[in-house]
Amino acid sequence: MNRFAIFAAPLLALTLAGCSSTGTNQVAQAPVVITAPVMATPLVASPAQTTQQALATTNVANGFIDSGALALMTATDSAEANSAQFYALQFGRPGAPRAWTGSKGTTGSVAVGPYVRVNNLDCRDFTHTVKVGAQEFVKKGTACREQNGNWAVEKSAA
Repeated sequence: MNRFAIFAAPLLALTLAGCSSTGTNQVAQAPVVITAPVMATPLVASPAQTTQQALATTNVANGFIDSGALALMTATDSAEANSAQFYALQFGRPGAPRAWTGSKGTTGSVAVGPYVRVNNLDCRDFTHTVKVGAQEFVKKGTACREQNGNWAVEKSAA
């Protein structure tokens, strides 16, 4: 038996199965091929997507900065403080402050402690210092990374 006959026989049978007729007035229907939909986005977020989402949801107004300083800060100041707070908590070395500069001379820095595991969450102590004009505001606390990657203040002190 030649190679063509080995492969052609099942192919011919499959082709003929879709072309059978059932009578003189009936039309045979060809087999239907159904394809699976193509997913445009992955089902599980990549680490970069998770980091960007957590960065976007870290909000210094939620206990990371003294409320007196927050009242004097502009939107640009808050955005810079948010970024510094997130990156200090996420990637910062213990004791190495991460500085930020806002608008009109507003500055700040965030220092973090080592990671501590609490109730199956990664937590870190932080100190966020903000200078607005001649005034300095300091906020200390503990933040924990939730399951979705967001950082939330668990405990704060003035």
